[in-house]
Amino acid sequence: MKTTIHTLKRGAGALLVAAALAGSLSACGFHLRGSGGHYTLPFPAMYVGLPESSPLAIDLKRNIRVNGNTVVVSDPAKADGVIEVLSDPEKTRTKSILSLNSNGRVREYLLAYTIVFRVRDKLGNELLAPTSISLNRPITFDETQLLAKEQEEALLYRDMQTDLVQQMMRRMAAIKPVAALSLAPATPVAAPKE
Repeated sequence: MKTTIHTLKRGAGALLVAAALAGSLSACGFHLRGSGGHYTLPFPAMYVGLPESSPLAIDLKRNIRVNGNTVVVSDPAKADGVIEVLSDPEKTRTKSILSLNSNGRVREYLLAYTIVFRVRDKLGNELLAPTSISLNRPITFDETQLLAKEQEEALLYRDMQTDLVQQMMRRMAAIKPVAALSLAPATPVAAPKE
């Protein structure tokens, strides 16, 4: 009898822990993205002004292609929308000291990832003014776990890159392209015959 009561208490305890865990996930703000990360871009063809081998360019092009309505072209003259990167985050990402311990050694770093970009149409009209997106992530430092901390830093930069691409996609999806004006000459009307 004692074993049965002990087993029931253990089962109830496990159920209580599972319920608390589920409650904490919803309380911390965890939720699935509503649109699944898909955005309808207002351009049939886009050009991304980043080097082909840039991890950001690869991620951004993949996200543009995923929506299905926009193709990525390699020539800006063939694009309806041109993404011009004014500051490449791969070259400007930073790592600065956030806090020190009582011995004056680094306890936390702040990782920063910033991009400045704009979008133009094929005629050079600015559809999205220079826009800056800055992301920061704190990371604790432990000199006894250097390799693990280097891997954590790389994962945080990758996470920031993914977040950056999603923010860029949202901003580009909100663009309202300039309507093309017809500049064709008016056809002359023939005078009525008498």
